[in-house]
Amino acid sequence: MSANSPERLTEAVKENHLRRRQVSPARVGAILLSFLFCVTAPMVLLANQKYAAMVMDVRSGKILHSENANKQLHPASLTKMMTLYVVFQAVENGEISLDKKIKISRHAASEPPSKLGLRSGQKVKLRYLIRAAAIKSANDAATALGEAIEGSEAAFARRMNRTAKAIGMSRTRFKNAHGLTETGHLSTAHDMTILGRHLFFDFPEYYHLFARTTAFAGSTQVRNTNRRFLNHYRGADGIKTGYTRAAGFNLVASANRNGERIITTVFGGRSTTTRNAQVAKLMDLGFKKAPRHVKIQKPKPPSYRAIATASPSTTISKSLRPQIRPGNSETHILVSNNSYKSDIFSALKQAHLSGKLVEQSSEVYTDISYNSEPKPAYNIETVKYPKTISRLTSSGQKDWGIDVGTYPNRFTADKILIKTALSEMISLEGSLRKVVKNKYGFRATFLGLSEKKAGQACKRLKNRNISCDIISPG
Repeated sequence: MSANSPERLTEAVKENHLRRRQVSPARVGAILLSFLFCVTAPMVLLANQKYAAMVMDVRSGKILHSENANKQLHPASLTKMMTLYVVFQAVENGEISLDKKIKISRHAASEPPSKLGLRSGQKVKLRYLIRAAAIKSANDAATALGEAIEGSEAAFARRMNRTAKAIGMSRTRFKNAHGLTETGHLSTAHDMTILGRHLFFDFPEYYHLFARTTAFAGSTQVRNTNRRFLNHYRGADGIKTGYTRAAGFNLVASANRNGERIITTVFGGRSTTTRNAQVAKLMDLGFKKAPRHVKIQKPKPPSYRAIATASPSTTISKSLRPQIRPGNSETHILVSNNSYKSDIFSALKQAHLSGKLVEQSSEVYTDISYNSEPKPAYNIETVKYPKTISRLTSSGQKDWGIDVGTYPNRFTADKILIKTALSEMISLEGSLRKVVKNKYGFRATFLGLSEKKAGQACKRLKNRNISCDIISPG
């Protein structure tokens, strides 16, 4: 075959084509590096610098998971958890009443959404502002709450910071009551988890607000911003969402399953859906890691006096302790007893000046007017008295009493007595609260009533689905 034959030319072309298609190892490496860079570069650029998370066993305070938990980030409306904490503390200590009508300032009314739609000069009960801030995450309501407690939002922010420091939120700084982005207004997943745990333990009578998917807020019905998670995660009962562009989608969530309670905090979610999915994933991790049985270690609540009286604008118009009835030495003995002081200090609600009593129930806040209910027709023949003997004797045949149950600890029994006394102030007027320890637990009783008063009180309590038994004299 000659060199220039058609067959040799065809073979040469084929060989040259195959040689051009071969790639050297160096070239292969360069191509792979280029490909990896193209794939990974967008992922690096898209890495979420706002993300942080923490999972905690509420019972013990043990941290079960942590990621960037001490990184200072924008908390957004998680801020309102502290706003509400301060308001709850003020109400509990007689600084302000739930039925106090708050005049809405121009500043509060002008806050951007989310908002309740308050108007400048409008008057709204404190309880409705609380619901709007807790459930709808209303910025105008949060600002109005701060101004109601401290006179200005700036002064209220200082009080928020004092409270944060007192409960161990060491890397948090508040500048406002609502959480809208402001320079220096920062917190961490760790600090917000601590705050959520304190809300649960320090104000259990208010905590149910965070689980309500809807509520009446004075002029309108509001819907919970966290209702998707509440409705879809088993055991979820709170706490608070937050969103701004600077923060992303934040959530502090709490759930209870068979006595195990977990709090999970996530900062910087990219959407409500992905944030909720991540919180659910971390919640499952928390329940998996948490021991079935653990000793409950409640966090120490901050000193109200140290926080409230540090501000010159804060004046406490009421005694922080109940007034002792004049001439009643037995009441004096009970109130002065050390076992009663702390519980009465923390749990007693003052009767409203207009003649209304604020009752904190497990579901809703209700107003109970002294004249709102008809006087019950009491028929002594229909009452079956248990064979319980009262050791209290006094003049005027006031040697009857009421038993409202036996409880596992003195604190619970005291709380039940105080709550019951406030829900039936008229019929239980003049009675003495007493907790008696027996082999079954701590028995909560009211003593020093007349037969008629005991019957009236017990019947009215039963009408409220509060179980009770009359204690007959021995």
